[in-house]
Amino acid sequence: MRSVLDTGGALYLQNREDMGELLAEHDELLEQAAAGGGEKAMDRHRGRGKLPIRERIAAVLDPDTPFLEISPLAGYGSRYHLGGGMVAGIGIIAGTECVIMGNDPTVAAGALTPYASKKWMRALEIARDNKIPYVSFVESAGGDLRPPGENDSADEGGAVGSAVVPAHFAETGRFFYEMIELSKLRIPTVCVTFGSSTAGGAYQPGLSDYNIFIKEQTYAFLAGPPLVKMATGEVADSETIGGAQKHAEVSGLAEYLAEDELDAIRMCREVVSHLNWRKPDAQPTLTADPPALDPEELLGLVGRDLGKPLDVRDVIGRVVDGSRFEEFKPRYGTSMVCGWASIHGYPVGVLGNNGVIYPDSAQKAAHFIQLCNQIDVPLVFVQNITGFMVGTDFESDGIIKKGSQMINAVTNSTVPHLTVIVGSSYGAGTYGMSGRAFGNRFTFLWPTAKVAVMGPKQIAGVMSLVRRGQAARKGEEFDEEADARIVAAHEASHDQGSLALNATGAISDDGIIDPRDTRDVLGMCLSVVRNTPIEGAESYGVFRL
Repeated sequence: MRSVLDTGGALYLQNREDMGELLAEHDELLEQAAAGGGEKAMDRHRGRGKLPIRERIAAVLDPDTPFLEISPLAGYGSRYHLGGGMVAGIGIIAGTECVIMGNDPTVAAGALTPYASKKWMRALEIARDNKIPYVSFVESAGGDLRPPGENDSADEGGAVGSAVVPAHFAETGRFFYEMIELSKLRIPTVCVTFGSSTAGGAYQPGLSDYNIFIKEQTYAFLAGPPLVKMATGEVADSETIGGAQKHAEVSGLAEYLAEDELDAIRMCREVVSHLNWRKPDAQPTLTADPPALDPEELLGLVGRDLGKPLDVRDVIGRVVDGSRFEEFKPRYGTSMVCGWASIHGYPVGVLGNNGVIYPDSAQKAAHFIQLCNQIDVPLVFVQNITGFMVGTDFESDGIIKKGSQMINAVTNSTVPHLTVIVGSSYGAGTYGMSGRAFGNRFTFLWPTAKVAVMGPKQIAGVMSLVRRGQAARKGEEFDEEADARIVAAHEASHDQGSLALNATGAISDDGIIDPRDTRDVLGMCLSVVRNTPIEGAESYGVFRL
């Protein structure tokens, strides 16, 4: 691929400045999330001879291997601690790619907040869909029992309270179901319990294939001393009720008894090493040379103003191996760019947006998706989409029918889908481009991404037309000045609500990434999806749509 990108132009320089500001804000928030419950809570935790959760994870990973954290900014914009009190991601242990989930005990003693619950479910989903071992680092007080609205920010380790309401409590049982399902699917589950594991938290080791407890540090029980006393009148300490030695020697819950945290981590690595885990198709098959076009230039492609033009080929050429891209139907349906490439040696089909999706673009995409399924090639979707084209002529050309063909192809595709949202992700366009709701394996955002039902200007404008119509029907005079103020307020509100940070805070994706890391993040995900055989559709041949 060749590029005519003007890296000295005003638009490029403004985009690069915007991206730099957004990345700086993102880095600041990541540091805040890594701080857990705060300095005092962290000092108290270390004072007990315990490692913070991220250090536990770093210690279990193979040297010089990456950890792809999932939803590190969960809870952004909410009253909960950033990160939700849990760390989840993918790392390599003893040469094996594993999902790793860990409670952060410096945040409300590792109690399950709604955001922690959602991250936990996502971790289980990744393990199941990609058939990789699931490792949990448990230290949890169970469900958050504090009254709604209670603010315990002053106690250094908590989050603003939100009690476990009945609906949330009923849903949490799904975690246990999913853990059992993993074992049923012959996906190993390994649990290291670093501290107290209470009530629902006790079922994490209870439902795991392998358990590692730490002497005089691990406690697992359905009810701790306070609840035991309230329920039965019995007075007993934590060690007597459910200490590590008791579970290793008497109850049989623990398979391994460690001397300390590092010994437990060593045991975890040994357990994973004996799993005999093998990928059905582990090795990349193509040359994994770096892009010929400079990935640093990705920083200047998209800015805060998503109305500015972007040729998605400039993104593709700075991500794929050697900047090699075999474009499919380049002269037809030109607002959809499709073609074959490789990333870190893994063959992929790429679909990217160069504008709205027209009827011919939708047909082209559906055709391409079917071809990739025939040859078992994963699909990478690069989203910058405002939606499907509307209007009289396009309805006559069958935009509903042809758009539905594309969505049907995405839905019935059986190869793995990876999605990167670099700019707009609006309306049904996000579905056609394999948004999170359509079963893709991973979704990542650039800091510039915006996710919404439609663009802020369009939302505000539509509502203005509705108000104008209501006034006409009532025979009332329409107040243009008041409406202009409402339009401006709605536009600003919807624009703020669509920002990448708000989307990722709600865990609608797997995290925001630096554009320069796009190639490596996709490469790691492509390696992970290879843990399960890639099987294309076999029921019928390709429809030439």
